[in-house]
This record gives sequence, structure tokens and C-alpha cells, in this order.
Amino acid sequence: MSTEELRAIELLTRVSYGRLATSMRAMPFVAPARHIVQDGRVLLRIHRGFGYHRACNGSVVAYGADNFNSGGSTLWSVQFTGMAEIVRPADEVIRLFGHEPIQADGENFEAVFMRVEPQFVTVHTLDYCEELHDGHAA
Repeated sequence: MSTEELRAIELLTRVSYGRLATSMRAMPFVAPARHIVQDGRVLLRIHRGFGYHRACNGSVVAYGADNFNSGGSTLWSVQFTGMAEIVRPADEVIRLFGHEPIQADGENFEAVFMRVEPQFVTVHTLDYCEELHDGHAA
């Protein structure tokens, strides 16, 4: 892995959620996803009821996460693209995701898992001279 890829993977371990993007029937969509990093790959958990996993499986997807709500003086954003594959992780890996939501858009949450191996990776940072509070410089 390149230095940029290693940095992106390390940053992803600092947050739990991001946004999955691809297209379904030629229309783009973005969906919330929980992620964990394992062996240089990103495992995603999304709600099966969205139906997005069917469009993602075997397709190139984009995934992004950031620390924009951290209030820190350095903000970062990671984005990568890669091929998505529906998987059934071992129970001990599933436990790493933590508790599932109870509902998604008013439906009972039903997890589906996808593995994405990052191929094209971008990391952006925004450095501020002082800590941010409530989204504004102090």
C-alpha cells in the first residue's frame, strides 16, 4: 500500500460512519454506512431494506468519511473507490461493528455487509490555527 493509502486507512479507524456512493439504474445515490477496517480492507454495514447492496455488489463504489464534526483544529476527509462485494463476516467480526440501529427509515434494521478494497484513495486536510467550536472559529 502507498503512504496515502495507509494514511487513509488509519484515519478511517478514527470514525465509525461514512457515506457510500454509487448509482442504481443510472441514478446516483449516497447512503449512510457503518465501517470497520480489517486487513487493509473496509467492511461496510448498511440496511438491507435500502436495496443499495444489490446495486453495489460487483460494482465500483465510492466511500467517504471525515471528522468534520470533531471540533478539532485539523479536519480531514478520506474518499476511496473500489469494487464492492457482499460478504458474510464471521460473528467475531460482526461484533466489531457494535450495536445495530433499531430502525432505518421507520423499518426494522436488517444488516447487510460489503467488503471494499480501496483502489483510488484521496485524503484532504483543512488546518485551522485554533480549535473549532460549534462549527465556527473561536
